Amino acid sequence: MGATKVPDATPGVVAMHALNDEQALLAVVRYNRLIDIFTGITCYSLQNHLRTAVRGIGQVETDELYVGVDTKGCQYVVPVQAKGGRDELNIVQIEQDMALCESRFPDLVCRPVAAQFMQDDVIALFAFEKIDGDVKVLMERHYRLVEPSELTAEDLATYKKRT
Repeated sequence: MGATKVPDATPGVVAMHALNDEQALLAVVRYNRLIDIFTGITCYSLQNHLRTAVRGIGQVETDELYVGVDTKGCQYVVPVQAKGGRDELNIVQIEQDMALCESRFPDLVCRPVAAQFMQDDVIALFAFEKIDGDVKVLMERHYRLVEPSELTAEDLATYKKRT
């Protein structure tokens, strides 16, 4: 899958000291507004590492929770699971995020997202939905954070052609 280049807006001091773990991934995603770009929703970080109990499940933890609004005024809750290094995404976490949203934010549209560091400095984002009771990947996009000078006119022309 091709990666979309995004000008890196990570503050220099953060980039200098960031590790290759979940916390670093969450910071990079937040500073570069990748959740907004990926979902098309204007999103705001509400809370990191939300730990709470959900009836019928018990304790759940979401790495980061965003709330957002779209152009029509529809409001969303976007739970994000982040995996850095060799950690792998577990679909049970997405199911728990969905249950959390249903119980704590029943008036908001839930759009669960997962973020994963990939090879070659690529960040993969995944969106999920429930179909016939099963959680499925709705969308996957890859992003590469680059210096602004690395984003070429050819790149921009390619992006204009995307649907």
